[in-house]
Amino acid sequence: MYKVFGLLVLAGTMGGLTASFAQTAQETPQTMLAAQIRMQGFACDKALGARRDAKRSKPDHAVWVLRCSNATYRVSRAPDMAARVEPLR
Repeated sequence: MYKVFGLLVLAGTMGGLTASFAQTAQETPQTMLAAQIRMQGFACDKALGARRDAKRSKPDHAVWVLRCSNATYRVSRAPDMAARVEPLR
């Protein structure tokens, strides 16, 4: 049995719960977005920050502005699809 609370995953074992922080401690929106755009061929040397664009976001379609040390991108994400990446600077 697994229960998900934010980024922390609690796994049920023999009636007790154990927490796994090893992988989730480094996963933030900026690191996840940076990894995704790198896999799609965009350069993001160091992720400096990410903020959600509330005006452009819709249900099941999140839009983020990702600041990297070498560029800024608008990243649109929809479930089960590659991100749409637009360089801003």
